Amino acid sequence: MLRSGPVRSLARFTIPSSTYPGSCKASTLALPASKLSFPRIESTKRPRSLALTAYRPLPTSLQRWASTTSGPPFVEPDKKELKHEKTVAKEELEPHPEEVSSASSVHQIFHEKGTPDEEKDEDMLAGVYADLRVIKETFALNEVPREAFFIGLAGLLPYAATSLSTVYLAWDINHAALSGQGFLLSGESAELLLHIIEPLQMGYGAVILSFLGAIHWGLEWAKYGGVHGYRRYAYGVVAPAVAWPTLLLPVEYALIAQFSAFTFLYFADARAVVRGWAPPWYSTYRFVLTFIVGASIVITLIGRGQVVDKINRLPGPGDRLKQLRESQVAALEQEEQERRARVVAQDEAEEEEEEDDD
Repeated sequence: MLRSGPVRSLARFTIPSSTYPGSCKASTLALPASKLSFPRIESTKRPRSLALTAYRPLPTSLQRWASTTSGPPFVEPDKKELKHEKTVAKEELEPHPEEVSSASSVHQIFHEKGTPDEEKDEDMLAGVYADLRVIKETFALNEVPREAFFIGLAGLLPYAATSLSTVYLAWDINHAALSGQGFLLSGESAELLLHIIEPLQMGYGAVILSFLGAIHWGLEWAKYGGVHGYRRYAYGVVAPAVAWPTLLLPVEYALIAQFSAFTFLYFADARAVVRGWAPPWYSTYRFVLTFIVGASIVITLIGRGQVVDKINRLPGPGDRLKQLRESQVAALEQEEQERRARVVAQDEAEEEEEEDDD
């Protein structure tokens, strides 16, 4: 019966409270653990595992951690590997005079010797350089036949000359308006030359557009990429049909219309290359030429825009048609007036004859 739960609990309560550490006074708890002694419970009928021992929480916790941890056994922090230290102490330092320099004793801030250097900063302009190389290779036109290359560049000279001339004449007109005298030409002479150059550039643009369309007729006759009939002939028909009517427009509108026509025709030529209707290098060749022509037209428009309010507008084809129509109407009116005058004169002469007869 003494092994039952209630009886054991009753036996514990019969033991004096002074035998348990939890009921000790404050002065007793202040003593070190080595001076604490707890009497054993003198009972042969109680298991020995219930006997109280000294209360040592730290060693008990460490033993419990060491027994439950799957890692290496616990080593006290103050214990050193003496054997390894003795082995290292017996090794001799090897001299390396080649590594000694004036900066060998300087401690590096950003990296240590023997460690890999930090990654260098990425060059932010690498993409720009790559784009410049692509542009250089594009404008080199290595695959274009030399004859077509040089003749195409020569065909750009009139455009470049008229554009630069427009810019200079516009500057000279502004200089004459501010100072009263031009740099090389007078204001009137610069304006007259400007009115001569503008139709030249417009007419040359119409000729070039017609020529670019006619190239597809030649490719069709040569049967390059096969025979395609009206679809390829349409290139040579649409280009001049768009180019020449621009000469009837004012200068600004004519140049803008030709710029749009050059751009549209370039995309058409690039599409023809994709379809196999033109050589592979033709699209790159056309891009370079169209780029220079477009830049020339833009420069001309900018130069003319600087003097648009300082020059008299040159009569365009529409103005000439209007003037011709007005002159025809005036001529008809004058002819009618002369006819009426003759009729009146005849009537008066007949009346005078009748009076003489009477």
